[in-house]
Amino acid sequence: MKFEPKDFSHLIGMEGFSRKLLENHFKLYQGYVENVNKLQQELKSKIAENKTDSVEFAEMKRRFGWEFDGMRMHEYYFGNLGGAGGKVDHSNMESKIRGHFDGFEQWQKDFVATGKMRGIGWSILYRDDLTGFFFNAWINEHHTGQFAGCTPILVLDVWEHAFMLDYGTKKDEYIQAFLKNIQWDVVNQRLESEKPVPGDEVRQEAVSRR
Repeated sequence: MKFEPKDFSHLIGMEGFSRKLLENHFKLYQGYVENVNKLQQELKSKIAENKTDSVEFAEMKRRFGWEFDGMRMHEYYFGNLGGAGGKVDHSNMESKIRGHFDGFEQWQKDFVATGKMRGIGWSILYRDDLTGFFFNAWINEHHTGQFAGCTPILVLDVWEHAFMLDYGTKKDEYIQAFLKNIQWDVVNQRLESEKPVPGDEVRQEAVSRR
């Protein structure tokens, strides 16, 4: 299967995110997609050549997880952005997380505190699909530490490339800008869906209904 990079250019002009920052971030995401496709072809070649016991094959297998998760996590991240200026409706979110956090504000406080932790990584609201349990988690390098059987509901990229061009080391200001631009249609769809909805499909559906 060949993966195609999703078009997130509608995010350009979003308050709190410069064009240069977003365009650089899009290029980084597109690089992940390109490398996923390249690795798939190279791995197929190694199998065809009966070189699966080679060091190259093993390293490409390990690298594939890094590239694939980098691609998919950015689709979750960009997909849950672009909501500024519309109706902010997180009532569905509040009802779903009730019992797991002491209210929406407490969830958000925990989510922000997770994102502000020192280091590179991601702050993610997960749903455990087996139990329905909701929790915020910190993921460092995206190909390790993912929670098995869990769906990302809201994803915040806190690698330096996501904010330093605009905010320097003021990560908190970047996180506040992120919160103002959450696309709640996407978040709500992820809450209801049995399978993850990483990209921009929900936003397009919401726009078409308006």
